[in-house]
Amino acid sequence: MSIPPRSPDLSASGSTVDRLGNRPLRWGFIGAGSIAGTFARALAELPEHEVVAVGAREQHRAQAFAAAHDVRRAHGHYGDVLADPEVDVVYVNTTHPYHHGPALAAVRAGKPVLVEKPLALNSGQAAELFAQARSAGVFAMEAMWLRTQPLLLEVERLVGEGAIGDLVHVSAEFAVGVDYDPRHRMFDLANGGGALLDLGVYGAAFCWMFLGEPDSVQVMGSLAPTGADRVVGMQWGYESGAMASLFTSSHAVGPNRASIIGRRGWVEVAEPFWRSPQWAVLHVDGQRDRRIEVVSRGYAHQAQEVSRCLRAGLLESPLMPHADTIGVLEILDAARSELGVRYPQE
Repeated sequence: MSIPPRSPDLSASGSTVDRLGNRPLRWGFIGAGSIAGTFARALAELPEHEVVAVGAREQHRAQAFAAAHDVRRAHGHYGDVLADPEVDVVYVNTTHPYHHGPALAAVRAGKPVLVEKPLALNSGQAAELFAQARSAGVFAMEAMWLRTQPLLLEVERLVGEGAIGDLVHVSAEFAVGVDYDPRHRMFDLANGGGALLDLGVYGAAFCWMFLGEPDSVQVMGSLAPTGADRVVGMQWGYESGAMASLFTSSHAVGPNRASIIGRRGWVEVAEPFWRSPQWAVLHVDGQRDRRIEVVSRGYAHQAQEVSRCLRAGLLESPLMPHADTIGVLEILDAARSELGVRYPQE
């Protein structure tokens, strides 16, 4: 099996291209948590990008973030970021249940938007956001940084060219031990808790990247006392006979490895596979192992992809198409339904 072709909507919108010219891309942040700090530090290393505004639910948090990351304007209301004429693109990095509202507001304000993973609580929200973005002629993308990592793109190219033959099995595991506390975000359903949306989405994105949409999905798992999923295993099946295996847990510590097996060989991705891997080993039957090394700049690559798309007038990224985001969330929706996990916002 070769990698399924992507067919994103690449309809061009000239307004953003005209507005940007050759100057740096100016970012406005909605949310000022730890992930925002990580992304801001990545952008600081890129002269063609700058963060010009940040909004948080509390003014003092926005001000502290602005001071720490040399951001010009700090707002205590998200709407002020969207109304800022200097903001070219919005980065939504709030907690899971609060991705959808600000992202929709950004699109309605005509602002291109990069939304932290998972893009939404469920596939319905994702489909609504993308539909409105397309209708408004506004770029939107999920910040699934795994899909923009140079190493994985090189592995995808090699696999797509048949380096290991038809694909037979793809696997990914992401397990991080978190002590149970009903107040912890990982176990709080009202805050989008659960291993699937926080951790498992990476494994699902990895398997989808190489095998595409499965024809069947089997799920098993266990829940925390709060009802949030804590341990989840999934098996994806394909008409070709290929399979994908995913494991995720907030209740155990694992090596967080990923591999791709074909009829003629396999690829092992450096651990942890989800965090800017810089090497992989290609094993081909009868040949010497080949070590693939590619330097990663972490979150910088997704920022560069957003800039590339905006300057080309694209409405979605060919590296992270809307259909892939929706498809992965549909599988996570089905898995949560099978396990009896439902968020109060649904």
